[in-house]
Amino acid sequence: MNLKSVIRLIGLILVMLGASMLLPVAVSVYFRENAVTGLLLASVLVMTSGGLLYLLTRKTEELSNRDGFGVVTFGWLCVSLAGALPYLLTGSIPNLTDAFFESVSGFTTTGATILVNIEAHSHGILLWRSFTQWVGGMGIIVFSIAILPFLGVGGMQMFKAESPGLKTDKITPRIRQTAEILWVIYLLITLIEVILLRLGGMGWFDAACHSLTTMSTGGFSTKNASIAYYQSDYIHYVITLFMFIAAVSFTLHTYALRGQVKRYWSSPEFRFFSILTALFILIITVERLISGDPLSIAFRDSAFQVVAIVTTTGYATADYELWHFSVQGLLVILMLMGGMAGSTAGGIKAVRVQILLKQARIELHKLVHPNTLYPIRLGRKVIQHDIVQNVLAFFLLYVLLMIFGTLAMALLGLDHVTSLTSVISALSNVGPALGATGPTDNYSAIPFAGKWLLALLMLIGRLEIFTVLVLLTRTYWSR
Repeated sequence: MNLKSVIRLIGLILVMLGASMLLPVAVSVYFRENAVTGLLLASVLVMTSGGLLYLLTRKTEELSNRDGFGVVTFGWLCVSLAGALPYLLTGSIPNLTDAFFESVSGFTTTGATILVNIEAHSHGILLWRSFTQWVGGMGIIVFSIAILPFLGVGGMQMFKAESPGLKTDKITPRIRQTAEILWVIYLLITLIEVILLRLGGMGWFDAACHSLTTMSTGGFSTKNASIAYYQSDYIHYVITLFMFIAAVSFTLHTYALRGQVKRYWSSPEFRFFSILTALFILIITVERLISGDPLSIAFRDSAFQVVAIVTTTGYATADYELWHFSVQGLLVILMLMGGMAGSTAGGIKAVRVQILLKQARIELHKLVHPNTLYPIRLGRKVIQHDIVQNVLAFFLLYVLLMIFGTLAMALLGLDHVTSLTSVISALSNVGPALGATGPTDNYSAIPFAGKWLLALLMLIGRLEIFTVLVLLTRTYWSR
């Protein structure tokens, strides 16, 4: 690995991150808050440290695949550490463990929080929380590629490292142009949601913050009660719609803006994701009707919670821990799956679930006809064998991380439900779980060691497992 190149690029990323902190500084100045000094100091420290890393390292012409994985993994780690400074220096979160946890949860768009009284914090800090999710939603590394044209060839390595194992449609031949198009679409849809929420009676600040965390499928809210604070069907349905949009591949959104709307339904993954989401909404709506809820409330809450969980956004309008245990089980399944590849959602991804189900079906057929070849198809495309192997390996690693993570959390004294679902929530970047970390609770009571473990799982899950674990292999570090 070309360590100097990696350090140089991380320095550039930190400079941009520090500059972005000036936005919450301006908001705090507008609201005349005491957080101005801490936020400004954090901005200066991050920009200065990033600038020094950039200036003290030598520029190289090209990045290798190995360098790309290093920039992505160490870049996310450094960004998460730097993102904790506004919390520490303003006194909003006085200890490093909690500040780092909140920062990682933001940039990985997990939405798990240690804040007990969210509404007590300054507008500047609340905006920073939301902004970390919005940046993390599309990927801090892709963001760097979009605005730093002098990364050149190295951009492709970092783009590949963001989504290893699945073929990414670049939309355009040049990776920088692709990233720019994605960010323009991302910003455009975010602004549309801001306007629609404002028309529904939400204030400009809250509309902006919730739009930032909806499009990133992050789930940080400016209210203690999350979206349940707003007793408005209109607001609930608008956010439900945009959560779903954010969990759909942005490649499909790009084609739609070019007039190729039929691309949505022609995508096997989109059909699978949409039909499964609709099916779960129907099942849970029926259960809520049986439990005595009126149809309007049953459908609204079911639709919102199903979409919030499957898109890994993690907002809440109802305490689903009070629902039947079978419904809670269905929601955990949705946590595992997540949204579509190429979206801001976390989880295993719908396309991987499709491949796993098709592979399981083929293995059953082989028991009867062992000599017959059964190719896996998604639509008209035959999935190559190496991709199937990659998906199987990904799923195996996911399950192993889930098992060992659950055991570790249980050893820290947490109950089995909290241990299992908090680990799944962290790996899938969902946020709320069940038990002590349910939709009406937070992660403040988790032991310090548990917070560091969950933060690590958030990073591993956000970077799709392989990107992080490859750094632990001897092959990566050998010449």
